[in-house]
Amino acid sequence: MFQRVWVSSPRNWFLRKSDCHYDGKQTSWKHGFVRTIIQHRRLRHDPKGPGKTRMLRKIQICLCFFFVSGILYEISLLSGCFFSYVPMSKHFLTPEQVLNLGKSIIFLETTERLEPPPLVSCSVESAARIYQDRPVILFMKGLTNNTALEMNSSYTAFSLLSSMKNVFIFPLQMETIFQETPLLQWYNQVVPEQEKNWVHVSSDASRLALIWKYGGIYMDTDVISIRPIPEESFLAAQKSKFSSNGIFGFPAHHKFIWDCMENFVLKYNGNIWGNQGPFLMTRMLKAICNLTDFRGTEDHSCQNISFLNPQRFYPIPYPAWSRYYKVWDKSPNFNHSYALHLWNFMNHNRKAVVAGSNTLAEKLYKAYCPTTYEDLIQNAELRDFTHSEDAA
Repeated sequence: MFQRVWVSSPRNWFLRKSDCHYDGKQTSWKHGFVRTIIQHRRLRHDPKGPGKTRMLRKIQICLCFFFVSGILYEISLLSGCFFSYVPMSKHFLTPEQVLNLGKSIIFLETTERLEPPPLVSCSVESAARIYQDRPVILFMKGLTNNTALEMNSSYTAFSLLSSMKNVFIFPLQMETIFQETPLLQWYNQVVPEQEKNWVHVSSDASRLALIWKYGGIYMDTDVISIRPIPEESFLAAQKSKFSSNGIFGFPAHHKFIWDCMENFVLKYNGNIWGNQGPFLMTRMLKAICNLTDFRGTEDHSCQNISFLNPQRFYPIPYPAWSRYYKVWDKSPNFNHSYALHLWNFMNHNRKAVVAGSNTLAEKLYKAYCPTTYEDLIQNAELRDFTHSEDAA
């Protein structure tokens, strides 16, 4: 089982779903019946005395209580039907409980760091804003089962993300994630210290296992969401005939993801960067689909899997990644995009968003992750300026 990580939050997250059904009928009839019981007309005067009247009222209240409790319990058992009426503290939700709600947006941090950099914070915040009705989960390897990070923690980005109502931050426990998947045997045999690409390989494996078990959308932590993705089963084309694994989505227990996990183990080579990532996705897609070049902005589809046009996530290709950190005469509108991949792996010089620089990345931060921009960039520069003034 997953373990909890205690992350304090000033708000509660309301689990909700608007189209709950039971036996073909909406559950709303039960609420009307409850109102009928609660609003029952007053009992008539009983000549035998008020004692009997009070007893009948107590019985009525007890019956009402048990009826309402039964309804809530019944609703909780419905698959895909959430408590839309009762707030539940994020403190008491385990990763498994949140993931079982379905349609999660999943991010992974497979380094040991506990303070997410601004780009990670922006990615998570933008997803939380775009997908307000879905849980957004950041799994962090640096967290342990008993980690307690308070809202006033010195980790500014951690506190910022924890305060968002639909964002959950949990420890990344790979052995638990890989249970009941083809990846468990591989994980038990591999020696991380001998793997030169372990941070990336372990992330490639974890995202497959999580999406296979629970479904939803996986996103890299350098992906800024700008509008909802309408597809449920999809891969993102980085270019014609080549799939990324930086963002993809499938329902739980999809055969394609299971086949990817089997191939991950069968053709494992941790020395080749991307062999278990984009190259894996590409060879598995080519095995079942006849891939052709993209023309215009159309998407491709094969065996109920949408292969989305490079414009959807990669309108700026990786050779031109630094353009995100430059000033444009006229900023692109990205009308054909659902999210933008900022190619952080290519950013060896650690280019960053600077307040007032007027770069494309700064404009994206302002538009899609304004809290991150204000708290981690503007306020950080103000604090640095104040400290330098004090030192002088």
